[in-house]
Amino acid sequence: MPRALISVSDKRGIVPFAEGLVELGWELISTGGTAAALRTAGLDVTTVNEVTGFPELLDGRVKTLHPAIHGALLARRDLPAHEAAIREHGIQPIDLVAVNLYPFQMTISQPGVSFDDAVENIDIGGPSMLRSAAKNHEFVLPVVDPTDYPKVLDLLRQGALTPDLRRRFAAKVFAHTADYDAAIAAYLTPPADGLPQRLGIAMERTQLLRYGENPSQRAALYVTEEPRGMRDLAQRQGKELSFNNLLDLDAAMWTVASWSNRPACAVIKHTTPCGIAVAGSAVEAFRKARATDPASAFGSVVAFNTVVDRATAEAMRDLFVEVVVAPSYHDEALAVFAAKPALRVIELPVSRGTGSLDFKRVRGGFLVQDQFRFDPSDREWSVSTDRQPTEAEWNDLRFAWAAVAPVKSNAILLARDEAAIGIGAGQMSRVDSAFLAVHKAREAGHDPAGSVLASDAFFPFADGVQQAAGAGVAAIIQPGGSVRDAEVVDAANRHGIAMVMTGRRQFRH
Repeated sequence: MPRALISVSDKRGIVPFAEGLVELGWELISTGGTAAALRTAGLDVTTVNEVTGFPELLDGRVKTLHPAIHGALLARRDLPAHEAAIREHGIQPIDLVAVNLYPFQMTISQPGVSFDDAVENIDIGGPSMLRSAAKNHEFVLPVVDPTDYPKVLDLLRQGALTPDLRRRFAAKVFAHTADYDAAIAAYLTPPADGLPQRLGIAMERTQLLRYGENPSQRAALYVTEEPRGMRDLAQRQGKELSFNNLLDLDAAMWTVASWSNRPACAVIKHTTPCGIAVAGSAVEAFRKARATDPASAFGSVVAFNTVVDRATAEAMRDLFVEVVVAPSYHDEALAVFAAKPALRVIELPVSRGTGSLDFKRVRGGFLVQDQFRFDPSDREWSVSTDRQPTEAEWNDLRFAWAAVAPVKSNAILLARDEAAIGIGAGQMSRVDSAFLAVHKAREAGHDPAGSVLASDAFFPFADGVQQAAGAGVAAIIQPGGSVRDAEVVDAANRHGIAMVMTGRRQFRH
């Protein structure tokens, strides 16, 4: 009877996998919590301490580090000396190892995690078993990824485990343990000035793409272990995602993540918002966001920070959208979207930043910085003009400051009633962005008079304020910090504009 050793931290799919092995005539060996889960499902399990003759030691730190386990994994079945050695010591071979590791990366990503908790989540026995099985993969099948369980069962049923497939499973194990060790090394290495001295970027290819930004470029999606990231993406319907789709949907979810207690919607084109709004419901947020720039919303990516219901899906019927992305959907909404089979419907958790690092590729290296996280706090904001904002203006200024953060610089955003009405992005001068924001507002049928304006960085000259004043803007929010701040404030005072300085730049290069 072949034997499988199963010991998993991530128990997704482990019971059906074990049931499938039993149906194929396998004996199960397991440890602790995994053994309990399998027994609860009605499966017969031999515990590791029954195999080794030793109890678990040191609060579970030592349980599988024993010759009865590693001899069973490392013995070559084609060498008579190995066969004789394990028979002499009463060791029975193990033919499959299904192991995944303590969640070290997830543990250290949690805010406030202690060093002791991090260290206790460094797996020792798991990597040892995986590496032993992977080294002896000609005779022992190593399985480290829960998503591989159905495939493994199918291969075993068909008797189709070729040497090439076994090598692939072994390679996956060594890649996984290398990534795991790299994460531990990075955690234990003292940072220099708050940044690690050495970085190892471990990524797994999860999807080949038709092409990159252009048809002449090859492309694929690679993911890290970072929680609530692209690894958690699930496609509910539609055509295959493209390279540009993925860039846009990531930018879209980053945009709506600024609001945690209100339904928010963002409409994205070329990684830049052309519509942003918050409201009391998802459908109202969508209608307001679409109204920012209805012409540019054609062929866009639309994102929500909340569940999408039937009413929201119905409101999108008449708009051509490439991708809809949200943390979840009602079944009734999915039924509405099904009428557009080409529409890509994506589930992706909202991530508000985990304190991880951000990378930008340069020739021969990477630029590394702290991941940008929007700070909604107004503790350090100050009013620099004679006129104070009204209560309604304050409300819109707070919205505009959050909404301008994901817009490409130079970024200017006009807002009214917690919705963008005009966006100027990516211009070479800030006054051009201000002109464009006003132009886009009027083009979409919005009157900028009485609106508020947000600027992601300071005004280097007073001309941007004068542009806003000419459109009737009532209040401005900006970081401040220019050598000409006094001139800028004087211009605002002359035109009766209230101006708030945040002291924090939100430049997106």
